[in-house]
Amino acid sequence: MTPDELRAFCLDFNDATEEFPFGPDASVFKVAGKLFALSWLEGEPLRVNLKCDPDEAVRLREEYPAVAPGYHMNKRHWNTVTVGELPDRMVRELVEDSYDLVVAGLPKAVRLRLDRP
Repeated sequence: MTPDELRAFCLDFNDATEEFPFGPDASVFKVAGKLFALSWLEGEPLRVNLKCDPDEAVRLREEYPAVAPGYHMNKRHWNTVTVGELPDRMVRELVEDSYDLVVAGLPKAVRLRLDRP
């Protein structure tokens, strides 16, 4: 997965936006103002921070060397994923899981608005 593909995939989610609160090099992807992915898209290797269920986060870290505790994030709820070391399909699933976890934590009215086509 290339940086452009990662960016496009993140922005394809309903109400997803890209912001740069940490400077021009750090892409922050949000839904309803809440972060679900953070990446230095120009970095080598390409990495992305993603929210994760705490138990799943530990399992993924144990099983895949490309998954580490979230860099500069809450290590219990965030993982840093080295994109090129995992199959693209798995990276997409992890991004989608992150988005879904963030949406699940939003107020009901916001979740309902996101569900509308």
